[in-house]
Amino acid sequence: MKTGIITDIQRYSLHDGPGIRTSVFFKGCNMHCAWCHNPETIAFEPEFLLKPENCIGCMRCDEECYADAKILCGQEMTVEEVVAQVKLDAPYYKGVGGITITGGEPVCQSEFCAAILKACRDEGIHTAIETNLYTSWDNLFPILQQVDLVMADLKVFDEEEHRRWTGVGNKLIKENIQRISASGIPLIVRTPVVPEANAKIDEITSIASFLGQLPSLEYYELLPYHSLGLSKGIVQGWEYTEFNTPDNQLLQELGKAALKHCQAVYIAGASLGTVL
Repeated sequence: MKTGIITDIQRYSLHDGPGIRTSVFFKGCNMHCAWCHNPETIAFEPEFLLKPENCIGCMRCDEECYADAKILCGQEMTVEEVVAQVKLDAPYYKGVGGITITGGEPVCQSEFCAAILKACRDEGIHTAIETNLYTSWDNLFPILQQVDLVMADLKVFDEEEHRRWTGVGNKLIKENIQRISASGIPLIVRTPVVPEANAKIDEITSIASFLGQLPSLEYYELLPYHSLGLSKGIVQGWEYTEFNTPDNQLLQELGKAALKHCQAVYIAGASLGTVL
């Protein structure tokens, strides 16, 4: 019986793929992005998150915390337990929605991920993953055999700049993007727009030019940075830098630059040209 570590399962999600989705958050990530908005998913093992502001000083920290000052993040679940949760939303999928496995990073629990996707596909449920694609093709391939849509990040185009901001290079990521597209699997590629790191015309142009050659690319999406992870980072003891949020004018300029190379460009879920 395959098991894995799950951070959370969010039902009725509207932002993790087409239609209404059930988003399954895996625990554990192989990157260390400076702007991470889910720092509670980075560690691979279940852990307690501490919120000192909720503490009432009862001195019973070894017991269940009724003030929610100590919260367990991550639990071991079986494939069957996860799929049972996903099937609760099946009436709302209507042939468009489905399951999205996200994280953390799904490829870090590859066998568990592939088993969940297969079980959902066997139930006629649309399957998708959100991934950084920083893994070997051998590790990725079992997942790709069971997935209907891949949503991948290409955060920075330059190899060394990517390493600076995420802790790893991007050569493997680019290769995986090309191989996935060549295999015909529908692909969405996204870039988190962080003014201090990659919110530059030449940077977005380089990424869009690379993506514009991909046969199965559905669209390229720019996702504006937000500071959601900041409060989580404080909870985690995470060394987190607060970046600036890009304004709409900058996003539009970057989107128009990308549109010169990609047939379809989205900004925060809206097709370029739509009022944001």
